Amino acid sequence: MQIDINALSHDIQYKLISSTVVPRPIALISTYGEETGDNAAPFSFFNAMGENPPVLVVGLETRRHDKSLKDTTINIMKNGQFVIHLVDEGLGEAMNICAVDFPPTVSETDMAGLTMVPSTLIKPKRIQEAPVAFECEKITFLQISPDRHIVVGKVVMMHVRDGLFDPATYYIDPEKYHPIGRMFGQLYTRTRDHFKMTVPSYEDWQKTHPK
Repeated sequence: MQIDINALSHDIQYKLISSTVVPRPIALISTYGEETGDNAAPFSFFNAMGENPPVLVVGLETRRHDKSLKDTTINIMKNGQFVIHLVDEGLGEAMNICAVDFPPTVSETDMAGLTMVPSTLIKPKRIQEAPVAFECEKITFLQISPDRHIVVGKVVMMHVRDGLFDPATYYIDPEKYHPIGRMFGQLYTRTRDHFKMTVPSYEDWQKTHPK
């Protein structure tokens, strides 16, 4: 079937995009505001977009009930600094608590029982329990609609839980790192089921596909 997505309401557009572009990694973002202090909130319109410099991109939505800007968006707009934490199975429940729409004076990380520790190069603190954390500085900030902003951030420092990093390959060990992914609605997925696919050279492909 063919869907004219631009003819549909924003809510339906969201349902179609969020339920087809899956699974998505989850960015649990910590920021700092002079009035509100430390803040943390999860966002799943998120991914890596490049290296040299290392770049991460996050879609920031407004609050559903009144369309006001979230503290994360306000803080990044004001000071341009934030920490993106990847969410593994052990951090999942705390991440979900951080999604609660607490008043600005209530710390999400306190409610979730998370430990905030100083970052190395930026003011917002990072979450000690996270398997991976990226200290980021804003490259650019775009408003693509009244309800959606996009922040492009440069990673200035990376933190990895001891035991996850393989110094021989420079990869994170997939047998020890178990991030969860966002599906849609209340659905999430685990990432323990791995398989390999090797891209053949054109010459090898020709050998297996003779004319």
